[in-house]
Amino acid sequence: MSEILPETTERFVRAMVAEQNDVLAEMEAHGDEIGFPTVGPGVGSFLRLAARMVNAERIFEFGSGFGYSAYWFAEALPEDGEIVLTEHDADELEQARQYLARGGYADRAVFEEGDALETIARYDGPFDVVLVDCHKDGYPDALDAVREKVAEGGVLIADNAMESGIQDFGKILKILEGDDPDADAETQGIADYLVEVRDSPEFETSAIPLGEGIAVSYKR
Repeated sequence: MSEILPETTERFVRAMVAEQNDVLAEMEAHGDEIGFPTVGPGVGSFLRLAARMVNAERIFEFGSGFGYSAYWFAEALPEDGEIVLTEHDADELEQARQYLARGGYADRAVFEEGDALETIARYDGPFDVVLVDCHKDGYPDALDAVREKVAEGGVLIADNAMESGIQDFGKILKILEGDDPDADAETQGIADYLVEVRDSPEFETSAIPLGEGIAVSYKR
């Protein structure tokens, strides 16, 4: 349970998500069983909605795990759309392949094993949606690597903008408010990303307290 929202609000957000299909429900249960921090159905349904709202045809993920967020995105893609999944763990990437195949989406997915920064360097833009959900100290590098590859009118979404079980939310808030606390690499990475994307003239950004917090940036 996230500490961002009161329990009743969390329940409300969950209740507003339409019934998930069997594959998504199985993926969520699998994440809970192994302790894998998926974005959850509240954020997942928002990701799908965001992709639909910009008529996304190409999506890139910095960090995909076993494909939970990618599955939500894939539901919004046209048959000739493309989503690029990136993941260091070969076993998790293979699980993602199997889950998306079961949903009928494997033909619109590209599965890239290895470092997401190295992968994005091999891809030309534009991408209509980009999700940043990798190592927290790598968020600023992800922003630098993709900022010119997000389509005009597209969206850049960062998960774990507030929490992840690693970073210090209180210090992130202080940095956003102009203070300079002593922060670890993960906390500093998230904070640097948020300050940069907030202040960038290329993007219009808002924070949404769903899941563990997401920062949603519209490419002007």
